[in-house]
Amino acid sequence: MVQNLLDNYLDLVDAARELQIHPQSLRRLIKNKKVPATTFAGKYLIERDKLEMFKANYDPRPGRKPNRRLLWLTATAVTA
Repeated sequence: MVQNLLDNYLDLVDAARELQIHPQSLRRLIKNKKVPATTFAGKYLIERDKLEMFKANYDPRPGRKPNRRLLWLTATAVTA
């Protein structure tokens, strides 16, 4: 019966594997409240549906994302 209740959830490692990121990165996203998760027996559990919604909008590329202003400044510096 308990197994049936947990079928709708992924643990931290499985969810990180699904997102193709390191588990520590997913832990950071959970702590920053970007991924909803609950704790059970000292482990994070993430609902499959909520993970799929997050995955649809998540960009796993490391580092800062390009800024339009920064791109504009770079383009004008090259042409000058």
